[in-house]
Amino acid sequence: MDLFSEEKTLLKLPNAEILYIENFYDSSTADHYFKILKETITWQQDDITIFGKTYKQPRLTALYANNEKPYSYSNITMTPHRFTTELLEIKSNIEAEINNQFTTVLLNLYRDGNDSNGWHADNEKELGENPIIASMSFGQTRPFHFKHRTLKEQRHKIDLNHGSLLVMRGEMQHHWLHQIAKTKKTIGERINLTFRTIQ
Repeated sequence: MDLFSEEKTLLKLPNAEILYIENFYDSSTADHYFKILKETITWQQDDITIFGKTYKQPRLTALYANNEKPYSYSNITMTPHRFTTELLEIKSNIEAEINNQFTTVLLNLYRDGNDSNGWHADNEKELGENPIIASMSFGQTRPFHFKHRTLKEQRHKIDLNHGSLLVMRGEMQHHWLHQIAKTKKTIGERINLTFRTIQ
């Protein structure tokens, strides 16, 4: 089986462009990366404060980069580790596919259906005006929900499969919110890598 699949979907939406490649990596390659990332990444669980109450973030995270620039979101500031060999391989493959360079990757480990990521946009100022975010998924398929901030009829869902790549471009982070919702279903682990460029 080819490492890369030609199955590509390009969605042109109001104020956004989304590229989805369902089989960016074949199953065996995706299995390989899932196992290595699960075992070698320095995972952490930060506290997050919402409306004055502090909770454990409902997933594990990690930040890796080719520099020492921190990344802040939701009153959490993360300091990066240096890219591992496997992260550099994945980064290089994505960069070759979409012709864009990245400095940093934020990783999320969703351990089960209770782990989630609420409605948000990747609109932190250090990402620049119209950031390109490349989201690589390994493990359990989870639905990616996204909705327009003002056009209420613009609500969509994409199932992010094992080995799939989702790229968000254009003005999307200004006009859209996205989430990985909780589920009561019994499901397995998912590792998500979101590549970005810290200005």
